Amino acid sequence: MKLNPLENLIENLCKLPGIGRKTAQRLAFFIMSMEEKEALQIADSIINLKKNARYCSVCFNITQNEKCNICNNPERQHSIICVVEEPSNIVLIEKTGYKGVYHVLGGTFSPNDGITAEKLKIKELEERVKTGQIEEVIIATSPNTKGELTAQWIADILKKYKIKVSRIAYGLPIGIDIEFADEVTLLKALEGRKPINV
Repeated sequence: MKLNPLENLIENLCKLPGIGRKTAQRLAFFIMSMEEKEALQIADSIINLKKNARYCSVCFNITQNEKCNICNNPERQHSIICVVEEPSNIVLIEKTGYKGVYHVLGGTFSPNDGITAEKLKIKELEERVKTGQIEEVIIATSPNTKGELTAQWIADILKKYKIKVSRIAYGLPIGIDIEFADEVTLLKALEGRKPINV
């Protein structure tokens, strides 16, 4: 049985991560109430993304060209690579004012889900380091079991190259009262402590 257009949209919106049936219904009714021109702009942007977006040949960020704007920018510090799990992580790190370049792994180790080292872009990262032009690799994977395992794996592979390999610090977020921190967060904050210049 063929679904009516509204039900068809709801079913397709449910395929998106984090979108349940109620949210899909709300979105579908909202799209229905939009001006046709605005709704078609959303549809066109999805088509444009699927037809024209690709992965950067150097760092695996999302781009329209062979290389992304960051890899193509001569003002960036190309000797420093920040390793991230997904392209969406780059958007967040860019807000910090970081001026190096990136390398997107495409996930983290998850043997239970069939994601092994061979399925991540670790070999490509090593190839970039082999050029001899890299001074530091900053590993910015999530502070969870998969992220830690991935970070350690990368650090072990890169230790033979005589470059600085660092891990992002994590611990207490700015503005939190210390009494609300859990033990693991507090431990990581203590381990990642830095000297105060006086």
